[in-house]
Amino acid sequence: MLAVVKTGPGADNVVLQAIARPRALPGTAVVRVIATGICGTDVHIAHDEYGYEAPVAMGHEILGEVVEVGDPEDVAWIGARVACETYYSTCEVCEWCRAGRRNLCPTRRSLGSFEDGGFAAFVRMPVLNLHRLPATLGPLDGVLSEPLACVAQCLLDPPVIDAGDSVLVTGPGAMGQIAAQVAQAMGGRVTLAGLARDSERLAIAAELGITTTAETPPADSFDVVIECSGSAPGAAAALRAAKRGARYVQVGIFGRDVTLPIDLVLYKELTVSSGFASTAQSWRRAMALLAQGAVRLAPLVTRRVEITDWQLAFDAAQAGEGIKTVILGADSAV
Repeated sequence: MLAVVKTGPGADNVVLQAIARPRALPGTAVVRVIATGICGTDVHIAHDEYGYEAPVAMGHEILGEVVEVGDPEDVAWIGARVACETYYSTCEVCEWCRAGRRNLCPTRRSLGSFEDGGFAAFVRMPVLNLHRLPATLGPLDGVLSEPLACVAQCLLDPPVIDAGDSVLVTGPGAMGQIAAQVAQAMGGRVTLAGLARDSERLAIAAELGITTTAETPPADSFDVVIECSGSAPGAAAALRAAKRGARYVQVGIFGRDVTLPIDLVLYKELTVSSGFASTAQSWRRAMALLAQGAVRLAPLVTRRVEITDWQLAFDAAQAGEGIKTVILGADSAV
Protein backbone atom coordinates (compact mmCIF):
# COMPACT_ATOMS: atom_id res chain seq x y z
CA MET A 1 0.00 0.00 0.00
CA LEU A 2 1.08 3.62 -0.50
CA ALA A 3 2.08 5.68 2.52
CA VAL A 4 3.64 9.06 3.26
CA VAL A 5 6.91 8.07 4.92
CA LYS A 6 9.55 10.03 6.80
CA THR A 7 12.69 8.23 5.62
CA GLY A 8 15.39 10.24 7.38
CA PRO A 9 16.65 13.70 8.35
CA GLY A 10 15.65 16.69 6.24
CA ALA A 11 12.36 17.89 4.82
CA ASP A 12 13.24 16.31 1.47
CA ASN A 13 13.08 12.89 3.11
CA VAL A 14 9.28 12.78 3.29
CA VAL A 15 8.16 10.65 0.36
CA LEU A 16 5.24 8.64 -0.98
CA GLN A 17 6.26 5.01 -1.21
CA ALA A 18 4.91 1.48 -0.99
CA ILE A 19 5.03 -0.28 2.39
CA ALA A 20 3.62 -3.59 3.60
CA ARG A 21 -0.06 -3.72 4.59
CA PRO A 22 -0.26 -4.33 8.35
CA ARG A 23 -1.85 -7.46 9.81
CA ALA A 24 -3.52 -7.74 13.18
CA LEU A 25 -1.46 -9.10 16.07
CA PRO A 26 -2.78 -10.16 19.48
CA GLY A 27 -4.27 -7.14 21.22
CA THR A 28 -4.35 -5.05 18.06
CA ALA A 29 -6.75 -4.11 15.27
CA VAL A 30 -6.22 -3.13 11.66
CA VAL A 31 -8.15 -0.01 10.72
CA ARG A 32 -9.05 1.00 7.18
CA VAL A 33 -8.20 4.67 7.02
CA ILE A 34 -11.05 6.97 6.01
CA ALA A 35 -9.06 10.14 6.53
CA THR A 36 -6.14 11.44 8.58
CA GLY A 37 -5.71 15.07 9.53
CA ILE A 38 -2.45 16.96 9.16
CA CYS A 39 -1.29 18.31 12.51
CA GLY A 40 1.36 20.90 13.23
CA THR A 41 3.32 18.02 14.75
CA ASP A 42 3.49 16.39 11.30
CA VAL A 43 5.06 19.56 9.91
CA HIS A 44 7.51 19.59 12.84
CA ILE A 45 8.43 15.94 12.13
CA ALA A 46 8.99 16.75 8.47
CA HIS A 47 11.48 19.44 9.51
CA ASP A 48 13.13 17.36 12.27
CA GLU A 49 11.65 19.55 15.01
CA TYR A 50 9.85 16.70 16.79
CA GLY A 51 11.08 13.25 17.72
CA TYR A 52 10.62 10.33 15.31
CA GLU A 53 12.23 7.06 14.27
CA ALA A 54 12.75 6.64 10.54
CA PRO A 55 11.46 5.11 8.41
CA VAL A 56 7.92 5.67 9.62
CA ALA A 57 4.56 6.28 7.95
CA MET A 58 3.37 9.61 9.30
CA GLY A 59 -0.05 10.78 10.54
CA HIS A 60 -1.82 10.34 13.88
CA GLU A 61 -5.20 12.14 13.62
CA ILE A 62 -6.88 9.01 12.31
CA LEU A 63 -10.49 8.33 11.40
CA GLY A 64 -11.21 4.83 10.19
CA GLU A 65 -13.16 1.59 10.27
CA VAL A 66 -11.97 -1.58 12.00
CA VAL A 67 -11.51 -4.39 9.47
CA GLU A 68 -9.45 -6.96 11.36
CA VAL A 69 -8.66 -7.88 14.98
CA GLY A 70 -6.00 -10.12 16.45
CA ASP A 71 -8.07 -11.69 19.23
CA PRO A 72 -11.46 -13.44 18.94
CA GLU A 73 -12.81 -11.54 21.96
CA ASP A 74 -12.39 -8.27 20.06
CA VAL A 75 -14.54 -9.28 17.09
CA ALA A 76 -17.28 -6.82 18.13
CA TRP A 77 -15.00 -4.02 16.94
CA ILE A 78 -15.23 -5.19 13.31
CA GLY A 79 -17.07 -2.57 11.27
CA ALA A 80 -16.90 0.10 13.99
CA ARG A 81 -16.10 3.68 12.96
CA VAL A 82 -13.33 4.77 15.27
CA ALA A 83 -10.76 7.35 16.21
CA CYS A 84 -7.72 6.40 18.24
CA GLU A 85 -5.33 7.53 20.91
CA THR A 86 -1.93 8.23 19.42
CA TYR A 87 0.01 5.73 21.51
CA TYR A 88 1.09 2.44 20.05
CA SER A 89 2.83 1.29 23.19
CA THR A 90 3.90 2.46 26.65
CA CYS A 91 5.86 0.59 29.30
CA GLU A 92 2.85 0.30 31.68
CA VAL A 93 5.19 0.06 34.71
CA CYS A 94 6.72 3.53 35.13
CA GLU A 95 5.31 5.94 37.71
CA TRP A 96 3.39 7.85 35.03
CA CYS A 97 1.80 4.78 33.43
CA ARG A 98 0.87 3.47 36.87
CA ALA A 99 -0.81 6.81 37.61
CA GLY A 100 -2.88 6.65 34.43
CA ARG A 101 -0.71 9.24 32.68
CA ARG A 102 0.51 7.07 29.81
CA ASN A 103 0.96 10.22 27.72
CA LEU A 104 4.03 11.01 29.86
CA CYS A 105 5.67 7.58 29.63
CA PRO A 106 9.37 8.11 28.77
CA THR A 107 9.34 5.07 26.46
CA ARG A 108 6.03 5.81 24.78
CA ARG A 109 5.95 4.99 21.06
CA SER A 110 3.30 6.87 19.12
CA LEU A 111 1.62 6.42 15.75
CA GLY A 112 3.04 8.58 13.00
CA SER A 113 6.37 9.19 14.71
CA PHE A 114 7.70 5.89 16.10
CA GLU A 115 5.15 3.44 14.66
CA ASP A 116 3.48 3.53 11.25
CA GLY A 117 0.56 5.94 11.23
CA GLY A 118 -2.46 6.97 9.21
CA PHE A 119 -1.11 8.56 6.01
CA ALA A 120 -1.77 5.18 4.41
CA ALA A 121 -4.63 2.89 3.44
CA PHE A 122 -4.48 0.81 6.63
CA VAL A 123 -2.96 1.20 10.08
CA ARG A 124 -2.46 -1.20 12.98
CA MET A 125 -3.12 -0.02 16.51
CA PRO A 126 -3.91 -1.46 19.96
CA VAL A 127 -7.58 -2.25 20.57
CA LEU A 128 -7.11 -0.61 23.98
CA ASN A 129 -6.73 2.77 22.25
CA LEU A 130 -9.80 2.63 20.00
CA HIS A 131 -12.79 4.89 20.59
CA ARG A 132 -16.17 4.38 18.94
CA LEU A 133 -17.50 7.60 17.49
CA PRO A 134 -21.00 8.86 18.27
CA ALA A 135 -23.45 7.82 15.59
CA THR A 136 -24.58 11.42 15.18
CA LEU A 137 -21.28 12.57 13.65
CA GLY A 138 -20.89 13.47 10.00
CA PRO A 139 -18.57 11.60 7.61
CA LEU A 140 -15.38 13.49 8.51
CA ASP A 141 -16.14 14.89 11.97
CA GLY A 142 -14.19 12.13 13.70
CA VAL A 143 -10.91 13.09 12.05
CA LEU A 144 -10.66 15.91 14.59
CA SER A 145 -11.36 13.70 17.60
CA GLU A 146 -7.70 13.41 18.52
CA PRO A 147 -7.09 17.18 18.60
CA LEU A 148 -10.28 17.54 20.65
CA ALA A 149 -8.98 14.98 23.14
CA CYS A 150 -5.71 16.92 23.39
CA VAL A 151 -7.63 20.14 24.10
CA ALA A 152 -9.70 18.29 26.70
CA GLN A 153 -6.46 17.22 28.35
CA CYS A 154 -5.33 20.85 28.53
CA LEU A 155 -8.60 22.45 29.60
CA LEU A 156 -10.69 19.82 31.38
CA ASP A 157 -8.23 17.64 33.32
CA PRO A 158 -8.45 19.48 35.68
CA PRO A 159 -10.86 22.24 34.59
CA VAL A 160 -9.17 25.59 34.12
CA ILE A 161 -12.19 27.75 33.24
CA ASP A 162 -15.06 28.77 35.50
CA ALA A 163 -18.42 29.94 34.18
CA GLY A 164 -18.23 33.64 33.45
CA ASP A 165 -14.45 33.78 33.02
CA SER A 166 -13.14 36.04 30.26
CA VAL A 167 -11.04 33.79 28.01
CA LEU A 168 -8.57 34.69 25.28
CA VAL A 169 -7.47 32.07 22.75
CA THR A 170 -4.51 33.01 20.53
CA GLY A 171 -4.23 31.32 17.14
CA PRO A 172 -7.27 30.44 14.99
CA GLY A 173 -5.93 27.15 13.64
CA ALA A 174 -7.58 23.83 14.44
CA MET A 175 -6.40 23.71 18.05
CA GLY A 176 -7.44 27.31 18.66
CA GLN A 177 -10.86 26.77 17.09
CA ILE A 178 -11.46 23.67 19.19
CA ALA A 179 -10.12 25.29 22.36
CA ALA A 180 -12.43 28.25 21.84
CA GLN A 181 -15.45 25.96 21.49
CA VAL A 182 -14.51 23.90 24.56
CA ALA A 183 -13.90 27.06 26.61
CA GLN A 184 -17.30 28.37 25.56
CA ALA A 185 -18.92 25.06 26.46
CA MET A 186 -17.39 25.49 29.94
CA GLY A 187 -19.16 28.83 30.32
CA GLY A 188 -16.31 31.11 29.34
CA ARG A 189 -16.76 34.42 27.54
CA VAL A 190 -14.37 33.64 24.71
CA THR A 191 -12.41 35.80 22.28
CA LEU A 192 -10.38 34.07 19.56
CA ALA A 193 -7.49 36.23 18.34
CA GLY A 194 -5.61 35.99 15.07
CA LEU A 195 -3.80 38.17 12.57
CA ALA A 196 -5.15 40.12 9.62
CA ARG A 197 -4.17 37.26 7.32
CA ASP A 198 -6.40 34.92 9.38
CA SER A 199 -9.65 36.56 8.20
CA GLU A 200 -11.07 33.38 6.66
CA ARG A 201 -10.28 31.31 9.74
CA LEU A 202 -11.76 33.94 12.04
CA ALA A 203 -14.89 34.07 9.88
CA ILE A 204 -15.44 30.35 10.41
CA ALA A 205 -15.12 30.82 14.17
CA ALA A 206 -17.58 33.73 14.06
CA GLU A 207 -20.10 31.50 12.25
CA LEU A 208 -19.75 29.06 15.16
CA GLY A 209 -20.68 31.81 17.62
CA ILE A 210 -17.17 32.71 18.80
CA THR A 211 -16.18 36.36 19.26
CA THR A 212 -13.07 37.06 17.16
CA THR A 213 -10.49 39.78 16.73
CA ALA A 214 -7.52 40.53 14.48
CA GLU A 215 -6.34 43.29 16.80
CA THR A 216 -3.71 43.04 19.52
CA PRO A 217 -5.53 41.76 22.62
CA PRO A 218 -5.78 44.40 25.38
CA ALA A 219 -3.32 44.03 28.23
CA ASP A 220 -4.40 42.73 31.65
CA SER A 221 -7.91 41.84 30.47
CA PHE A 222 -8.50 38.08 30.64
CA ASP A 223 -9.01 35.56 33.43
CA VAL A 224 -7.68 32.71 31.28
CA VAL A 225 -5.40 32.89 28.24
CA ILE A 226 -4.96 29.82 26.02
CA GLU A 227 -2.01 29.92 23.63
CA CYS A 228 -2.68 27.86 20.50
CA SER A 229 -0.61 29.63 17.84
CA GLY A 230 2.67 27.91 18.63
CA SER A 231 4.42 31.22 17.95
CA ALA A 232 6.47 33.46 20.22
CA PRO A 233 4.45 36.58 19.33
CA GLY A 234 1.20 34.74 20.10
CA ALA A 235 2.52 33.55 23.45
CA ALA A 236 3.84 37.00 24.32
CA ALA A 237 0.48 38.56 23.46
CA ALA A 238 -1.28 36.00 25.66
CA LEU A 239 1.02 36.66 28.61
CA ARG A 240 0.47 40.40 28.31
CA ALA A 241 -3.31 39.98 27.98
CA ALA A 242 -3.59 37.93 31.17
CA LYS A 243 -4.93 39.65 34.27
CA ARG A 244 -3.03 39.55 37.53
CA GLY A 245 -3.62 36.15 39.11
CA ALA A 246 -4.86 34.71 35.80
CA ARG A 247 -4.16 31.32 34.25
CA TYR A 248 -1.96 30.77 31.18
CA VAL A 249 -2.45 27.50 29.27
CA GLN A 250 0.06 26.42 26.61
CA VAL A 251 -1.55 24.30 23.88
CA GLY A 252 0.51 25.12 20.77
CA ILE A 253 3.93 23.60 20.08
CA PHE A 254 6.75 25.98 19.16
CA GLY A 255 9.11 23.32 17.79
CA ARG A 256 12.14 25.35 18.87
CA ASP A 257 13.37 27.51 21.73
CA VAL A 258 11.66 30.90 21.82
CA THR A 259 12.12 34.15 23.71
CA LEU A 260 9.18 35.24 25.87
CA PRO A 261 8.47 37.94 28.51
CA ILE A 262 8.44 35.21 31.13
CA ASP A 263 8.86 37.67 34.02
CA LEU A 264 5.15 38.40 33.54
CA VAL A 265 4.45 35.01 35.12
CA LEU A 266 6.14 36.32 38.26
CA TYR A 267 4.87 39.90 38.21
CA LYS A 268 1.25 38.83 37.66
CA GLU A 269 1.42 35.60 39.71
CA LEU A 270 0.11 33.63 36.73
CA THR A 271 -0.72 29.96 37.01
CA VAL A 272 0.86 28.14 34.05
CA SER A 273 -0.38 24.77 32.86
CA SER A 274 -0.52 22.63 29.75
CA GLY A 275 -1.29 19.12 28.60
CA PHE A 276 0.73 16.76 26.43
CA ALA A 277 -1.20 14.59 23.98
CA SER A 278 -4.19 12.90 25.63
CA THR A 279 -5.29 10.33 28.19
CA ALA A 280 -8.13 7.84 28.32
CA GLN A 281 -10.03 10.29 30.52
CA SER A 282 -9.62 13.20 28.13
CA TRP A 283 -10.88 10.94 25.33
CA ARG A 284 -14.00 10.13 27.33
CA ARG A 285 -14.59 13.84 27.80
CA ALA A 286 -14.03 14.48 24.09
CA MET A 287 -16.53 11.80 23.08
CA ALA A 288 -19.07 13.24 25.52
CA LEU A 289 -18.68 16.75 24.08
CA LEU A 290 -19.26 15.36 20.58
CA ALA A 291 -22.26 13.27 21.61
CA GLN A 292 -23.82 16.31 23.32
CA GLY A 293 -23.23 18.55 20.30
CA ALA A 294 -21.25 20.97 22.50
CA VAL A 295 -18.43 21.09 19.94
CA ARG A 296 -18.84 21.24 16.15
CA LEU A 297 -15.95 19.83 14.16
CA ALA A 298 -17.26 19.49 10.60
CA PRO A 299 -16.81 23.20 9.68
CA LEU A 300 -13.12 22.94 10.62
CA VAL A 301 -12.29 20.48 7.80
CA THR A 302 -11.57 22.99 5.06
CA ARG A 303 -9.61 20.85 2.60
CA ARG A 304 -9.33 17.19 1.68
CA VAL A 305 -6.77 15.66 -0.69
CA GLU A 306 -5.94 12.24 -2.07
CA ILE A 307 -2.81 10.58 -0.70
CA THR A 308 -1.08 11.05 -4.04
CA ASP A 309 -1.41 14.82 -3.48
CA TRP A 310 0.04 14.68 0.02
CA GLN A 311 2.56 17.43 -0.73
CA LEU A 312 -0.29 19.88 -1.38
CA ALA A 313 -1.70 19.00 2.02
CA PHE A 314 1.61 19.55 3.80
CA ASP A 315 2.15 22.85 1.98
CA ALA A 316 -1.31 24.05 3.00
CA ALA A 317 -0.71 23.11 6.63
CA GLN A 318 2.67 24.82 6.73
CA ALA A 319 1.30 27.95 5.08
CA GLY A 320 -1.64 28.11 7.48
CA GLU A 321 -4.21 27.78 4.69
CA GLY A 322 -7.69 26.94 5.91
CA ILE A 323 -8.08 25.22 9.26
CA LYS A 324 -7.75 21.45 8.89
CA THR A 325 -6.48 19.67 5.80
CA VAL A 326 -7.02 15.90 5.70
CA ILE A 327 -5.50 13.19 3.57
CA LEU A 328 -8.09 10.67 2.45
CA GLY A 329 -7.58 6.93 2.69
CA ALA A 330 -6.90 5.08 -0.53
CA ASP A 331 -10.49 3.85 -0.97
CA SER A 332 -12.30 6.53 1.02
CA ALA A 333 -15.72 7.53 -0.27
CA VAL A 334 -16.00 10.82 1.68
